[in-house]
Amino acid sequence: MTQKSTLRTLFWLALLAFLTWDYWASPKVDLRFEAPLIAAGSGQAAQGGHCSMPTGK
Repeated sequence: MTQKSTLRTLFWLALLAFLTWDYWASPKVDLRFEAPLIAAGSGQAAQGGHCSMPTGK
């Protein structure tokens, strides 16, 4: 193998290893508490996170 193809293979292996680790280490997504996709941009208030904090107005 050439150096270029070795580096390319190492990159994809590292990326695959990271994605695998991230999938198994992250908490599972609870779809019941996610905002519905259809509500994107509708003005519906977000539930949780910095977007739903009062702005002090």
